Amino acid sequence: MKAFKDKVAVITGAASGIGRAIADRCTREGMRVVLADVEAPALAQAEAELKGAGANVLSVLTDVSKAGDVEALARKTLDAYGAVHLLCNNAGVGAGSTAWETTINDWQWVLGVNLWGTLHGIRVFLPIMLDQDAEGHIVNTASIAGLISYSPDAPYHLTKHAVVALSEKAVL
Repeated sequence: MKAFKDKVAVITGAASGIGRAIADRCTREGMRVVLADVEAPALAQAEAELKGAGANVLSVLTDVSKAGDVEALARKTLDAYGAVHLLCNNAGVGAGSTAWETTINDWQWVLGVNLWGTLHGIRVFLPIMLDQDAEGHIVNTASIAGLISYSPDAPYHLTKHAVVALSEKAVL
């Protein structure tokens, strides 16, 4: 993408960390930005700070592990801005220990956010982006844990390896 001004970016996990940094950069480039996050107070704060700096942003409370939430995120994006040019599947969590010591709840949470969140984003937004007669990109955050395994967070590493594989081959 050569021109960013007035393009639309959707960023998951946008209320803090890498997601917030991506949102900051996108707004500095003149993009209209949809902030998606599950943490309501942090999301409201990010939206207020970015709007206070003159950015055109919309925040949408979103649990990326839920297909319906991601579908609602897409509808709200299109209702507000009519398009999406950049999707950053950035939301991510870590929990657990070894594969056998990690609780089922922790496995489900990490798989839901890190893997299903990325899959939901691609499944929902890619068809929209393909139907637009415009350049578009999807960026999936994986971290070094998607390339190198180290101890002790088995669920995190498994999901990040899957995100790398999905990003490199499966979308094609």
